[in-house]
Amino acid sequence: MNKIDKKLLEQIADLHSTPTGVFNIRKNGEAVARHSDAEIEIVPKKGKSGIDIIVKNGVKNKSVHIPVIVTKGGFTDLVYNTFYIGDDADVVIIAGCGIDNPTCHDSEHNGIHTFYVGKNAHVKYVEKHFGSGIGKGGKILNPVTNLHLGENSFVEIDTLQIGGVDSSLRTTNATLDDKAKLVIKENILTTDNQQAKTKFKVNLKGKDCSVEVVSHSVAKDSSRQEFLSNLVGENECFGHVECDGILLGDAQMISIPKITAKCVEASLVHEAAIGKIAGDELVKLMTLGLSQEEAEKVIIQGFLMG
Repeated sequence: MNKIDKKLLEQIADLHSTPTGVFNIRKNGEAVARHSDAEIEIVPKKGKSGIDIIVKNGVKNKSVHIPVIVTKGGFTDLVYNTFYIGDDADVVIIAGCGIDNPTCHDSEHNGIHTFYVGKNAHVKYVEKHFGSGIGKGGKILNPVTNLHLGENSFVEIDTLQIGGVDSSLRTTNATLDDKAKLVIKENILTTDNQQAKTKFKVNLKGKDCSVEVVSHSVAKDSSRQEFLSNLVGENECFGHVECDGILLGDAQMISIPKITAKCVEASLVHEAAIGKIAGDELVKLMTLGLSQEEAEKVIIQGFLMG
């Protein structure tokens, strides 16, 4: 691993060296390191690019690292990863993609992740995106996450776009069985002329299932963000979507909710708030000796990480 590789892995997966345990590290379309164990197996797909991650029934307190890095200009990567999470399993999955593009040609990663989550299983899925590079070529990321939550399962997804990504389309589709619970936390920062779009569709199919989506986003300069959510309540269920955004400069932000209730016992809620940084917060921090720019940075960091 060279210095750029290490920087990208640190940004997207908090890795400073090859991880212990189960992992698959992908660089420029190829697996460069992989390790399985008796409880979690990583198997290359046949006929297309990607891996199957098989977590056996009852596995507890295990983690899997599957970061992707791209360090070439003019390169498009497409990968299909499928997760089979056994009944009663408890696992943390650290994913994400970092692109360092030193050229004037666009680099792009498209990751399609599909989860089959067993009964009573718990999954935490962390996905970070980051772009860097001295070239003017675009850093483009289009992740797709498809989720099938089994009875009484729990899935928590933390997504973070931490800077340098010129264009992203983040798509999540989920179906929930009885008593399943899905929690999604999204934090996005765009600057300059960057574009970011998020699309959620959750089918609340099972009785007493629930979903909570919380999106915090900051759009600066001339960047543009769009947030689209679609909750479909097909049973006695609960769904809540909260979209909060801060605008700076000439940025634009759009939030479009859609709620469909197909059962009288479905309870679905959408909240959205978009605005500027409160003046009293800036003044308070500036009285402590910070410049306006420094105060804005502190507020933005707290908003995105809170």
